[in-house]
Amino acid sequence: MIARPATSADAAAIARIYNDGIDDRVATFETRHRAAEDVEAWLGGRHPVVVVQDEADIVAFASTSTYRPRDCYAGIAEFSVYVARDRRGRGYGRAAMLALCDAAARAGFWKLVSRVFVENIVSRELLKSIGFREVGVYERHAQLDGVWRDVVIVEKRLS
Repeated sequence: MIARPATSADAAAIARIYNDGIDDRVATFETRHRAAEDVEAWLGGRHPVVVVQDEADIVAFASTSTYRPRDCYAGIAEFSVYVARDRRGRGYGRAAMLALCDAAARAGFWKLVSRVFVENIVSRELLKSIGFREVGVYERHAQLDGVWRDVVIVEKRLS
């Protein structure tokens, strides 16, 4: 297993993994599938995107994005992590998040934040195990397929 920065050659695999996450309805409010071209737009900027490769296959990715546009929040990034449906539970998400934390710190971020569906216990436990803390719960944060969902707010200060 190798964690490394994503390249444009990884875009199709990242899109496939992300689209599985969208379809599974356990990790994002997003409902629109992404194409490789959409993912390529994430690459090459200030925000790190990392992949985990097992042999020749991209099996997971983690990325950061803008938290808020105000200058005072420039050192905070929002993050996401996704693992290929058939590779979950094998440590790839952990490898992706550890690599992302390192890459985000090198990029000048001092904090990572996100929201996790309250029932996504696997993700919550993973994040706790690598130093994220649960800050609170947004109740009825947004609807997915017409159902209100609660999310846990998580954060980690980077060294």
